[in-house]
Amino acid sequence: MKNFFILCLLSLTACSSHQKKPINPVSEIELDAFMGDWYVLAHIPALIEKNAFNAVESYKYNEEKQEIETTFTFNHSDYNGPQKVYKPKGYVISGTNNAVWGMQFIWPIKAQYIIAYIDEGYQNTIVARDKRDYLWFMSRKSDLSTEKKQWIFKKTEELGYDKDMLRFVPHAQ
Repeated sequence: MKNFFILCLLSLTACSSHQKKPINPVSEIELDAFMGDWYVLAHIPALIEKNAFNAVESYKYNEEKQEIETTFTFNHSDYNGPQKVYKPKGYVISGTNNAVWGMQFIWPIKAQYIIAYIDEGYQNTIVARDKRDYLWFMSRKSDLSTEKKQWIFKKTEELGYDKDMLRFVPHAQ
């Protein structure tokens, strides 16, 4: 299992063959409003989440430790598949108004985590990376309308990603 995590992290930190324009983070994130449960509705997945169903990312800010305690849960390969739970730690990057984090699965590696979109009510968000290798569209609700799918495709392309790499995460209703 440890080797699996190392392999995942190496894939997250591998160098890109060409430089891309950096993704602009949102101007500011209010951490208290961002904390809580987010349904992962669509993603360009990392290795560990390729067959995720019912994916939920949960955040809790630990002020004493100055870190974001994260719990990522999903069922593997089926709505009722075995539940997987991962607990990386998030760290706000100084000077980013809370909009760029380092996400740490294994010390000392921190993967880039850019909050590239948040709506006014903190109901929908997009997390991206400058390398355009992974992307997560998350929402406070698990429903996914046709209109929202089209919007996700559009935003994915606007951020410089290949929309054909998107996977919509199945959620039991």
